[in-house]
Amino acid sequence: MKAAVIGVGHLGRHHARILASMPGVTLAGVVDVDVRRADEIARECGTIAVGDPREIAGLELAVIAAPTESHAAIALPLVNAGVHTLVEKPVTQTLAQADELIAAARHSGAVLAVGHSERFNPAVAAARPYVSDPRFIEVHRLGTQLGRSLDIDVVLDLMIHDLDLLLSLVPSEVESVEAVGVPVLTPKIDIANARVRFRNGCIANLTASRISKDQVRKMRFFQRERYVSIDTAAREVEVFQLVPQPGDMPKIGGGKVAVSGDEPLKRELDDFVAAVRERRAPAVPGEQGRAALALAVKIVELMKQ
Repeated sequence: MKAAVIGVGHLGRHHARILASMPGVTLAGVVDVDVRRADEIARECGTIAVGDPREIAGLELAVIAAPTESHAAIALPLVNAGVHTLVEKPVTQTLAQADELIAAARHSGAVLAVGHSERFNPAVAAARPYVSDPRFIEVHRLGTQLGRSLDIDVVLDLMIHDLDLLLSLVPSEVESVEAVGVPVLTPKIDIANARVRFRNGCIANLTASRISKDQVRKMRFFQRERYVSIDTAAREVEVFQLVPQPGDMPKIGGGKVAVSGDEPLKRELDDFVAAVRERRAPAVPGEQGRAALALAVKIVELMKQ
């Protein structure tokens, strides 16, 4: 299948690298507004740089890793033409754009996937069997990332990863949200905290920052008789739980859980290509990307009141 990557910056470069090495896929071209950058990545991946992905005859797959503000304008013509498309998170800048893109995919039959790569993190996969009906969740995603994604707030840049994970792990609808955010070094919100309450009583407290000295990527789940900790950066999982002792008080047992698997981006692209081949929905379809965007937009709106 012929594939193209639109936007070969920090993340798009890795999309191009992986697609170029995938069996049954030909990276037919890359696109970037920075022509020199496009030429450089094209040489690295053994392909060509083009001005528009529609210049590629017989294009079947597209990955969009351009700035969020351009996602809808790039993706919509491709999806309308029946090109199976993976759009990096957040799926679009607005909910109206997301709705238009989802409707277009339904009409054309194109697979529309959203690049929430943390869904494919081996640590998340290893922890999922242990997370059941959590009552309190603590999330920290901190780091220094001021060199990129400054067209969006930290909520849409970083926190949205964890919002998507929450929506996939908590079996309940969101009931209410509280949020606060501060623009520190840029005109956009650079550090944010949100408290999300679900209808089943679960509460999640999330902090995201792109102005922190240390990098932290941790989620902690507290539930009856069990504690689960995920470090998505180190790809480590710890589980501790009560272990019944016949005729005695229960003890606390557990420790690290084995984690294995390829890099999340490769697993994401493998799923996208498999969804196209098998004519099935991808692991993160457009509708789920929209749900994460809707929650992120609500949080940003609350912060700006």
